[in-house]
Amino acid sequence: MPQTPTTSTTRAAGAAVGVLVRRTVRGASALRGGRGPRPTPYQVCGLLFWLVMTLAYWRVPLCCDAGQHAAVVERLKASLLHPRHPMADLPGAGSPYYSPYAVAQGALARLTGLGGWDVVRLAGPLNLLVLLTGIGRFVRVLTSRPWAPVLALGAMTLLWGTERAWWSGYLSLMSMTGNLGYPSAFAIGLTFWAWALTGARARGEGLVRYVGPSGLPGFAGYAGIGALYGLVLLIHPITATAAVLGAVAFVAGWQRGWRAAVAGRWGVMAGAAVLVAGCWPYFDVFALAGDRSVDGIHRQLYEHLGGQFWLALLGLPALWLRWRRGSWRDPLVLLFSLDCLLVAYGWVSGHYTYGRILGLTLVPLQFALAVELAAPRPWGRVRQVLGGAAAVGACVGFLTVQGGAVVPRSLDPIGLEQPSRWPSYAWVGRHVGKGEVMISDGHFAPRAVPGYGPNLAAPIWPDPALDERERERRLADVRAYLSDTSTRAERTAIARRYHARWLLLTRWKKVPEEAVVVAWSRRTGEVLARIEG
Repeated sequence: MPQTPTTSTTRAAGAAVGVLVRRTVRGASALRGGRGPRPTPYQVCGLLFWLVMTLAYWRVPLCCDAGQHAAVVERLKASLLHPRHPMADLPGAGSPYYSPYAVAQGALARLTGLGGWDVVRLAGPLNLLVLLTGIGRFVRVLTSRPWAPVLALGAMTLLWGTERAWWSGYLSLMSMTGNLGYPSAFAIGLTFWAWALTGARARGEGLVRYVGPSGLPGFAGYAGIGALYGLVLLIHPITATAAVLGAVAFVAGWQRGWRAAVAGRWGVMAGAAVLVAGCWPYFDVFALAGDRSVDGIHRQLYEHLGGQFWLALLGLPALWLRWRRGSWRDPLVLLFSLDCLLVAYGWVSGHYTYGRILGLTLVPLQFALAVELAAPRPWGRVRQVLGGAAAVGACVGFLTVQGGAVVPRSLDPIGLEQPSRWPSYAWVGRHVGKGEVMISDGHFAPRAVPGYGPNLAAPIWPDPALDERERERRLADVRAYLSDTSTRAERTAIARRYHARWLLLTRWKKVPEEAVVVAWSRRTGEVLARIEG
């Protein structure tokens, strides 16, 4: 005779599929409708974090790669179906910057009339929301301890190192002030969601035999997860590499009973990911696998690893405890091992781009520590020591690198390190028309100006849409144009070759005789000049 499920069993089953199961209300409470659902600690802390970090992100001028992403939006705003190269007056076919994420931003810009910089700034809070909900869902798959997601968020943003680590895909507190509006932040949020859904199915939380409301078999759910991985691959391919390693870790660690139907479901997930990624018309994402044009830029990822990441090593004891209590098949243990192997391969092979997953390599350490410290009291001696070390590490990270992200200089009593503040080039956009070509020197201007619509004679960043040898030739021509020994005839030939009409020069460069000064910046001393003739 079948037994009636207990209340705890019913609630656990409901939690596994994300369904709120209410207990039967009796007595006077039934007349008042009972108590409503209370917010969890993570919902409260997550909302406060979202508000504080959004304000912190908006108070700091956009910098670094933001100009590139703003330029992508501007090109899609001009032509959603056939955008030009993000930074040069060239065709843009094959550029991986034109992902589904970017196309959605371009469509928004066309509908609202917003500029590229505005869209990138508005993307920050949305990306943060996806990231926070993904973290919460992922941690709930690892444990039911209510404070674990809160501690995971704190560890992920504070436990890095005592030197600044600032790259796209690095989501420490400081780097969030500049990177939240990037596609990588959105892709990492989707990755946490994909891991959570993969882990739940691998562990068999009432989902292996799931049949949806429409009567579709469980294969549809696996196809949906695969589509999510395919979307991550299109939005940020290097993040997708780490996402796939996570999927392998959860399936290998938690899946039991490899029957034909089980293998078929995971095959459907993999097939759906490949199908979604392969059908995208703007570029061939699989052709990027052999591209080494950006490896040289990423070599510096492997420098100063100790100073940038040593606080995350506080999670090693927690990861070791997971291995000791369970086995090497623990998903976080497997994920950390696979990530380390891939990072090491990037160094040995010279394919340094794989170092971009270093930010996600810290996640198993940080989240294992959070799960361990979320255990109910009383704590044993080991957990007490680990908790004290984690608290000290978080304070060290906040006071040395991360605190300036959320504490303005006007309220800072101790002189915390502040985020980078790049100059604005909106004044250039008011004079130079969209699509017009410019020659520029310096560090900031070539990275920022394309976000307002102008093109560069020589793009700063590699892009498969432009052959790397051609880009290097353009960079050499720009250096020749800006050389103090160049003649007017040589400069004129280069300007005509690339249809350049404008110069944006730092205060150390002399304006050529054939150019007329139009405007200048009081802050940087840079001069905007129009090439006559």
